Amino acid sequence: MHLAGNMLFLWIFGDNMEEEMGHLPFLGFYILSGFAAAYLQYLPNPTSAIPMVGASGAIAGVMGGYLLLFPKARVDVLLFFVVIVRIIPIPSFIVLGIWMALQVVNGLGSDLQGGGTAYWAHVGGFIAGFVMTLPIWLRRGSTHYWDRTEGHPPHPEASYSRSNIPIIRRNR
Repeated sequence: MHLAGNMLFLWIFGDNMEEEMGHLPFLGFYILSGFAAAYLQYLPNPTSAIPMVGASGAIAGVMGGYLLLFPKARVDVLLFFVVIVRIIPIPSFIVLGIWMALQVVNGLGSDLQGGGTAYWAHVGGFIAGFVMTLPIWLRRGSTHYWDRTEGHPPHPEASYSRSNIPIIRRNR
């Protein structure tokens, strides 16, 4: 499930970040986010014998950068409530803010009782991604960039047909 969640989040947030940065700069950004994530996971307990495996810290970096560039982009959230299933578009700053808060809370909890998820890697990657995206955001005009794009990626929002599968048109 963790791997499926990683791939889903990379698909949702990664394509827009790669489009904004370019292929090779995005690759460097992704790798540096992963290193920062691993370092923050290592810092609290450098003698830990538990291995770290995965890319969720690097993907968290992508999410941190996305938050800075596209805070008002709509993220489609699948909501299950007993027998009611709905897709609700929520602004990315809310989705990513809640996600980040959960990582910190779970990280504090895992320090007390151990655990198998590298929550501090998620936090470290997210912060690194946000910080590494700052120069791009500033070059584009900082808050003026948000005014021009209204805090959204430079393509139309997803639209849904009867099947509820999003249709996204890209400008390439």
